[in-house]
Amino acid sequence: MNLYAPLVGLLALSGGFMAIAIMLSAVIGPRRHNKAKYSAYECGVESTPQPVGGGRLPVKYYITAMLFIIFDIEIVFLYPWAVSFNQMGIFALVEMILFIVTVLVAYVYVVRRGGLTWE
Repeated sequence: MNLYAPLVGLLALSGGFMAIAIMLSAVIGPRRHNKAKYSAYECGVESTPQPVGGGRLPVKYYITAMLFIIFDIEIVFLYPWAVSFNQMGIFALVEMILFIVTVLVAYVYVVRRGGLTWE
């Protein structure tokens, strides 16, 4: 049990901080309720009573977000690989090259389809 004491202490400390922060925000936070505060907001497009184009948002917002996620995940996989490259050998090098080629093929596809051009 002594091994888990620091972990339990950290969890208790973070839980206490969370509870105190929530209580303080309810007590000292501003209470200005207005129409703008309760209106929907999505992707920088202001909502209207009658949605323009049937209520659909431009897909390019989502494509750009997915590209950021894909390249962030790629970096998450590349960093540990780069740190332990000497121990893994040629097999890891080939696997990482295949991984990067797969991501680049998807990137080229998006560029050729015009996913990154803004109008």
